[in-house]
Amino acid sequence: MRLTADPHPLLDAVAFTTVFPAPLGALPADPAVGALFAPGAAAPLAADDALREAVRALLRAGGFKPTGRSKPASEYLRKAQAEGRLGGAHAINPAVDALNAVSLHCGLPISIVDTARLAPGGLRLGLAPAGTRYVFNPSGQELDLGGLLSLFDGEGPCAGPVKDAQRTKTGPSTTETLTVVWGTRALPGQASAAAHWLITLLAQVGGTSAPVAVDQPPNIL
Repeated sequence: MRLTADPHPLLDAVAFTTVFPAPLGALPADPAVGALFAPGAAAPLAADDALREAVRALLRAGGFKPTGRSKPASEYLRKAQAEGRLGGAHAINPAVDALNAVSLHCGLPISIVDTARLAPGGLRLGLAPAGTRYVFNPSGQELDLGGLLSLFDGEGPCAGPVKDAQRTKTGPSTTETLTVVWGTRALPGQASAAAHWLITLLAQVGGTSAPVAVDQPPNIL
């Protein structure tokens, strides 16, 4: 598997696949991941206001406005943690929970999709055209993607740093995933460090990860 990336002034994406020993719905929750959602939990990475602004600048570079309900997923997780809506009774599956823990602490948005749900035709990172939308939850709510960095498969955009598309999300039957860490060149090494930590957490539930090359041209629009 390979990813191509359109020219972009800031994007520093890191991607990898993970194969699990059983469907995600059959794997037990990892207590170590659950502990990371506790207020004040120790973690190898941390976010601050400067990092959050750098992530917003990454999303704004294509004309997207990362505010309100369209803020980066990593900012949504901070609110969810404060409201006690992460881990425990709110656990989703071991892969998504580990991703949420890493994104919460590192400050970078991270996407995860079920590789079996990706449409054939190649994978690409790029900006969604104006007027592009996709459904992001079971109730049918849509996100306006115009100008937003997105992962595209053969059917169109299917994931991104705000919300991933419902059609490619993981579920109880998922056995292989593709993860994209939406890093920015303004934060050298942060995306790689986040990916390494996430791979370590996924290994604790038996996940075997492999890097996915991101073929990115010179970073200009």
